[in-house]
Amino acid sequence: MRWNELESDDCPVARAQAVLGDRWTILILRDALRGVSRFDVFHERLGCSRTLIARRLAHLVEEGVLQAQPYQTRPPRHDYRLTDQGRALGLVVMLMAQWGETWRPKAGARPLRRRHKACGHDFQPLVVCSECGDPVGKDGIEYPAYPSPMRSNSA
Repeated sequence: MRWNELESDDCPVARAQAVLGDRWTILILRDALRGVSRFDVFHERLGCSRTLIARRLAHLVEEGVLQAQPYQTRPPRHDYRLTDQGRALGLVVMLMAQWGETWRPKAGARPLRRRHKACGHDFQPLVVCSECGDPVGKDGIEYPAYPSPMRSNSA
């Protein structure tokens, strides 16, 4: 399977990967969730090339994760705001951060704070079963065989 074929794969993980793609896209998304919306701020925070950021932002706009809102005409500049689809990815980023804190800890690094808007308390992410309400951990999940495994490009 070629990289550009992921978006049409039967597997939802493959389709999500077609949007999220690489490490820079996830870090742009992380910063957007923290309120960053301007190109120059993304560039300053990430320290990667301007071309790379421009391409990733354009991709996220094309995929409907971000919306570009002009704020200046000459030269043209945009605010990049999360759409509903983009805000929904906040759950993915939150669980990635929890995984990183647990499995890739860094001495002296402060844990990421997550505050529940409704009650105002800091919290730790918890996945619960939609049917019974019990917490679901890494050992409490089964992944039944998927009907359409990704195909090899070498065939």
